[in-house]
Amino acid sequence: MEVLRHPSPILKSRAREVDIVDDTTLRDLVRLMAETMHAENGVGLAAPQVGVDKRVIVFDVDERLAALCNPVITEFSDETALDDEGCLSLPGVTVPVERSVRVVCTGRTIEGDEVTLEAEELLARVLQHEIDHLDGVIILDRCPPEVRKSAIKAYNQANDV
Repeated sequence: MEVLRHPSPILKSRAREVDIVDDTTLRDLVRLMAETMHAENGVGLAAPQVGVDKRVIVFDVDERLAALCNPVITEFSDETALDDEGCLSLPGVTVPVERSVRVVCTGRTIEGDEVTLEAEELLARVLQHEIDHLDGVIILDRCPPEVRKSAIKAYNQANDV
């Protein structure tokens, strides 16, 4: 699988919910996404980043590889932290992004089991980042205009866009 890069229009679109019961491609999709994420040295990947219009994410934090279908963040902590984030769809770019330090996320496994994750720190950040991708939001949308402009310029120069 190839990771789509900014400014692909797919990265700006809201992904469709996945039908876990009837989607016979789901297991292969998750496997390929995980392989792609690891090959690119990422900690998370959303299906739209590989051109698939489905609300599916994979992540590997603290050696815990997992996939979630139709994930939703149901709680955000009031406490936030500003930290640099990169993105496989924006190679070579990092920008400061403010995120909640704790979230509660619900979703389903590829087997259809409902799961609830109480996530903190890096896992909370990764879940917010990947679910943003499912909503057509990228890290450039989360930073101040002057940082965005500088990051786009650096990205375009580095990638001959």
